[in-house]
Amino acid sequence: NMIITYYGISCFKIQSGDNILVFDPPAKNAAIKTPRFEAHIVLISHDHPRHNGKDSINPKEKELFIANGPGEYEIKEIQITGIPSFHDDQNGEKYGQNTIYKVEWEGIRLCHLGDFGEKELSDRVKEELNGADILFLPIGGETVIDAKKAAAIAAQIEPRIVIPMHYTIPNAKNKNQLDEFLKEMGEEKIKAEEKLTIKKKDILQEESKVVVLKPAI
Repeated sequence: NMIITYYGISCFKIQSGDNILVFDPPAKNAAIKTPRFEAHIVLISHDHPRHNGKDSINPKEKELFIANGPGEYEIKEIQITGIPSFHDDQNGEKYGQNTIYKVEWEGIRLCHLGDFGEKELSDRVKEELNGADILFLPIGGETVIDAKKAAAIAAQIEPRIVIPMHYTIPNAKNKNQLDEFLKEMGEEKIKAEEKLTIKKKDILQEESKVVVLKPAI
């Protein structure tokens, strides 16, 4: 079983067996609550206190394996591809670089878009992410794509499960980002869940769907 827990903004803990991987943990100085747990692997999409808190995670073994940029990585039979992208629609001039991560783990393909802000997916990203099992998708607008663009990207990638992230940020101008996204996806009636537990064979039988996770902190 793979267990996915959400910690707000873009931070997810993924556990399968004894191994734990974390996407985008907030740093201690991020002015939001920082999760406290142990992990083996931390993947960081870009260098911002809400996303780069490798020091807030305790290593589960001697040292933490950290990926914080494009490249191919392999650890504990988990294949990780970091794909370059931009945090804005001006080739990074406004907010800089962003790394999208594709993780292949126990037959499940996880794709985390980080703080993706481009107008549309590049051909390379489309090719890498096409047919993902689980897509972690920013929806909040302002510094990332908004609900409408996010829904369009989900339609291009066609994942089995979409998990929205990067909304309800402190001081966000728009407080209805999640409602807007669910409406775009035709999933208004959906209820938030505490965590997602999934097996590969379950995913294969699923219709495509959106899963909303309650932050665990």
